[in-house]
Amino acid sequence: MDSIYSAQNKLRQDLGLTKVIAVPNKNYKPHGTKSYVYLLNRFGFEPTKPGPYGHVNRIHQRGLANQKVAVGGRVSMKRVLVKKDGPDGEYQGEVTAEDVQNDSMYLCEVEIGEPAQTVRLDFDTGSSDLWVFSPKLDTQLQQNHNIYDPSKSSTFKTSDDQTWQISYGDGSSASGEVGYDTVTIGGLKIQNQAVEMADKLADQFAQGTGDGLLGLAFPAINTIKKNGQPDPQNTPVANMISQEDIPKEAELFTSAFFSSRDQDAKSFYTFGYIDQDLVKSSGQDVVWTDVDNSQGFWMLPSTSATINGDKIALAGNKAIADTGTTLALVSDEVCEALYKQIPGAKYDAQQQGYVFPTSVTNDQLPEFSVAIGAHEFVIQKEDLAFAQADAQHWYGGVQSRGDNPFDILGDTFLKSVYAIWDQGNNRFGCVPKIEKTQNLGTSTSV
Repeated sequence: MDSIYSAQNKLRQDLGLTKVIAVPNKNYKPHGTKSYVYLLNRFGFEPTKPGPYGHVNRIHQRGLANQKVAVGGRVSMKRVLVKKDGPDGEYQGEVTAEDVQNDSMYLCEVEIGEPAQTVRLDFDTGSSDLWVFSPKLDTQLQQNHNIYDPSKSSTFKTSDDQTWQISYGDGSSASGEVGYDTVTIGGLKIQNQAVEMADKLADQFAQGTGDGLLGLAFPAINTIKKNGQPDPQNTPVANMISQEDIPKEAELFTSAFFSSRDQDAKSFYTFGYIDQDLVKSSGQDVVWTDVDNSQGFWMLPSTSATINGDKIALAGNKAIADTGTTLALVSDEVCEALYKQIPGAKYDAQQQGYVFPTSVTNDQLPEFSVAIGAHEFVIQKEDLAFAQADAQHWYGGVQSRGDNPFDILGDTFLKSVYAIWDQGNNRFGCVPKIEKTQNLGTSTSV
């Protein structure tokens, strides 16, 4: 690692690179069920446990040209996220913005254009679009947000034939035009970066505190189209690599997340270098695992889990590491085994998730670890409690992935490691980052 650190130190000094602080969003209100519904909406998997939310197939009409309503035109079946219209009802109710967690746990400042316009974005390793609020949005949607105005940037370049659109399972979407500008992250300037400017936003996208999203997955799942055909563009990190003024050892970014329960800890990202002090404080070498990016995600082998010393073999199992997910979703087999080891834990169908009593102490919580490649990493006990489900129960930080074919390791897992996202070498590295004192307390989750 010495040669890697040496190259990164030189780059950091030459470019004046700094940490990007992931500021806890003061408006974020943790809610277990809403966070789970967000994942149903985003990834489209079907729950395997009972609850109010699920998917159905509905007839969809594209509508005739020049019509304002979707009547006539081609008919198809569309899978839609819905909710039950009563405790014993059928899946017929519409999922609204009030059903879904639409806010981000952390926000990071990014500068776009010359002179720089500062926006607060959600950094998301599970997507690949960089989109922002634009002046073309309805005035009401712009309130309380920083707006990127391309007309005020001398480095902006327009693109007349490119568009973008993100769509979720409940029918909500964000869309708009595309341009190119200079993006600065932690002192690192990225030239000619595709910036997706929203001129339409559903409530699910507009209600959050942030001003957009910065995707840190792989370019294959970028949603930009050219003349209606897929034309995926580079993410900022992919562009950073393609500029060829970054040494191979620095074609990466890192993340370190902490809870508000932790004392004097600030969550952060770095771009182009590894925080050597945090690696050294772990007392362990970085464990590297090759990434399968064929689906655009940071996908890793995760073929075992251990609960209080009892190992569960998970042959062929994979997981994605995702900063855009708050929970950790694993197989039903692992979920059931985990919550059997927590006194009073149960599956609550109304909350659509596992809960356990707030009276449970740290000593009563099991040691739980999941595999990343050939090494298992512990999920610290304080993050097994995500948020209060009611006055007597926590909503668990680990939940069922339903019929999703892979685990989703979000912030519940990522708070327990220092993660190194080495995109240039197509690998993921981490070391443990467990707090010496585990504090359940009253969860704020950030």
